[in-house]
Amino acid sequence: MSERYDQVYDVYRQRLEQTLERILPSETELFADEQIPQLLADAMRYSLLAGGKRVRPIILLATTEMLGGSIEEALPVAAALEMIHNYSLIHDDLPGMDDDDMRRGRPTNHKVYGVGQAILAGDGLLNLAYETMLKNALLYPDHAAWHLKAIREIAVRAGVTGMIAGQCIDLISEHMEPDFDRLRYIDRHKTADLLTAPLMAAAALSGASDSQCDALRTFGTNIGIAFQIDDDLLDIEGDAALLGKATGMDAKMGKMTWPAFAGVDGAKAESAALWTAAERSLDAFGERAWFHLEFARALSRRKY
Repeated sequence: MSERYDQVYDVYRQRLEQTLERILPSETELFADEQIPQLLADAMRYSLLAGGKRVRPIILLATTEMLGGSIEEALPVAAALEMIHNYSLIHDDLPGMDDDDMRRGRPTNHKVYGVGQAILAGDGLLNLAYETMLKNALLYPDHAAWHLKAIREIAVRAGVTGMIAGQCIDLISEHMEPDFDRLRYIDRHKTADLLTAPLMAAAALSGASDSQCDALRTFGTNIGIAFQIDDDLLDIEGDAALLGKATGMDAKMGKMTWPAFAGVDGAKAESAALWTAAERSLDAFGERAWFHLEFARALSRRKY
């Protein structure tokens, strides 16, 4: 990664963190109408502000800038997408799902606040995300159609034909013999949809052309599936201390993963082919896609 990339990434991250703090403040007034109850706010903040790479909102901001859109206009949408991602992690860690005790090197939300409050924290982040995007859209009446399209892009990819669908099939496929079509469906929706969402939302907010949308959709799908394959590999070969969670959980739970289907070497070959295809899809943008190119290469080399 270049120094330029690191600097730009940090600027995006700082602006995002400031936006998240503004949307979800730490102090609320007890029993005040139109304020989040303190316990609920604490549980939501525990996961939302726990750090992380902020991959999805940052690529949304970078794509908006690449396409000539307004970063200021896109920031609440980026923040909302991070809320949706964190709601999915809270629910994914629950006993009825993956039953994880650790996330990002500390106890998962339900281990700190209990299962009931963790469910509410996830529900709260999901609903606050849509409230945030709709409130932001009303500030830009001249771009109302763009904002509605961006919100729909996120809603569809996070919803019942997107991420939730992928999670559903992932759950019911445990301990089944690995199958290519089923595995590709899980990877495309469980992971790739929420990495494609920021690209398509940014395209909508920036009035991108159909050809630009096609290129971004291809990029998102390829990095999303490759990201999930690499995540499966890290569960086998990764360092639990770096990952901040236990390894070997996929095999223990009988998850349908690419290594289970094609072996470790086969999974690595598939991942490499997808990262290459993702980079090629950026040719449509030329030098303007320098950040996206470095972004993809950084993700492909991740160790946690």
